[in-house]
Amino acid sequence: MNGSLKCFLKIIMYLSLPCMISKISEGVEITVETFYQEGYSNPMNAEFMFAYRITIENHNSFTIQLQKRHWYIFDTNGERREVDGEGVVGEHPVLKQGQQYAYVSGCNLKTEMGKMHGFYTMENLDTKQLFQVPIPAFDLIVPSKLN
Repeated sequence: MNGSLKCFLKIIMYLSLPCMISKISEGVEITVETFYQEGYSNPMNAEFMFAYRITIENHNSFTIQLQKRHWYIFDTNGERREVDGEGVVGEHPVLKQGQQYAYVSGCNLKTEMGKMHGFYTMENLDTKQLFQVPIPAFDLIVPSKLN
């Protein structure tokens, strides 16, 4: 198989799957999947909408509750935004050992590519101590930019 065919097959495989990244920190696993939302985007007006699904899994022996979120959002035009807020999608999920919580949210960019990362502030419900769990950096890319 020649090099260009291998490259083409890798791109096809990439485009057929959502982008997914996962990281465990402080005993909490954060998994992120991203999706370009073509139907909600308007490239002529520099509006590109992306959705992301985040799954949070508690690997600790104690119960945790998500209290806050903080996002760093980067657009390839150099624009940088920060978003702070209580909970996620209007909730403060409680996770016992081994439990998962998943939610879907979105982000708009002014260009076809960008990146997000951040952290959650969690509370150990046994000790009432707060701790931060990093959200791994993930790319937001319009699929046509990969061609």
